Amino acid sequence: MDLGEGITKNNSLLLRNATIYTPFETIRHGYIVIHNGFIKEIGYEPYTGNKTGFEEINLENMIVGPGLIDTHIHGLHGYDTMDSSKESFMQMSKILPRYGVTAFIPSTVTGPHEKLLAVSRAFKEAFEEWKPLLGARLIGLHLEGPYINPVKAGAQNKEFIRNPSVKEFDEYYKTAGGAIKEITVAPEIPGALNFIRYVSAKKVVVQIGHTNATYRETINGIIAGASKATHLFNGMRGIHHREPGVVVALMQSKSVYLEIITDFIHVSPEMIKFVIDYAKPDRVMLVTDAISATGLPDGEYELGGLRIVVEKGVSRLVDTGGLAGSTLTMDKALRNIVSLGFSLNTAFEMASITPAKAIGIKEELKIGSVKPGYRADLVILDKNLEVVATIIEGYVVYSKNIL
Repeated sequence: MDLGEGITKNNSLLLRNATIYTPFETIRHGYIVIHNGFIKEIGYEPYTGNKTGFEEINLENMIVGPGLIDTHIHGLHGYDTMDSSKESFMQMSKILPRYGVTAFIPSTVTGPHEKLLAVSRAFKEAFEEWKPLLGARLIGLHLEGPYINPVKAGAQNKEFIRNPSVKEFDEYYKTAGGAIKEITVAPEIPGALNFIRYVSAKKVVVQIGHTNATYRETINGIIAGASKATHLFNGMRGIHHREPGVVVALMQSKSVYLEIITDFIHVSPEMIKFVIDYAKPDRVMLVTDAISATGLPDGEYELGGLRIVVEKGVSRLVDTGGLAGSTLTMDKALRNIVSLGFSLNTAFEMASITPAKAIGIKEELKIGSVKPGYRADLVILDKNLEVVATIIEGYVVYSKNIL
């Protein structure tokens, strides 16, 4: 089969003659055997095994790596998590494979209780309907707020920021069918520590973000159960030599995973490189924080009820000029990391395995790595690291040549 012929309905494939990034090993001129959506075998050419029942795809001069996992995205192509619509979640799932994404966690912004309930309800419907042929895997929902510090609200609507409520959270959790995977909390606000203890005990990943916490307040949040940073540096107290603050606490704590927006706008290339060198790729993950304007022309849009304007691909609040999400895509994030001098193996690690580990799904779902026994969630790139095709559970759900 040639990738230009169409999207396969068979999830037993034989990928031939590719350069494979597992990502810890690089197999040049290799093959991957995919049976019923799972990786059965990986090796060097020539392949001499059984071919019956397999669709064979020649990937000469192409790269195969683990599918990209975006654990922080608000929307793209006009669709937004806050639409409170099953259709919006399904459309995001359908579109994301063209950017190499095989799994994602849609993120809310701060909103009124009823609105967040509506989002949770719509997500549950989409989560239960999702199938591999429909697009990128819906992993769970991320509540980015409303339990954050208004001093570091960023592009969050201050009108709806409030102190943590277990009762409210339980309503969201129940309405989403238990599919809430992450929540961002500022550890210094009243009631936060008890809330973090409660939520993390339910195996929901607590992220520290939109916070003005001191170093000690951040450590207290980590001790209580927080294990991830929401877009490191952005929406949080800066570093000072007499008060190291939240960033240093998060970077020093080896139990904490670090999200970073690698568009070279939210964080400078030099600082991105420093974070990766210091914390290492097994703790740093690439995220987009993409908004509904991603993939659309410059212009005025809305994010959580706030007016934003996108100019030259940079999204800012109309009122303050502050950054408001991004228009980054995961394939671009991958290329940006390579442009800093990191290997493609390292870039894949931070875009696949590390996100899967951070939210506890690497072994549970068997995704994030090109490895026998794992799901065949793969991205195929050309020599310029542009997405050629995306495979989810063995199905070719996106192929550049036919769109």
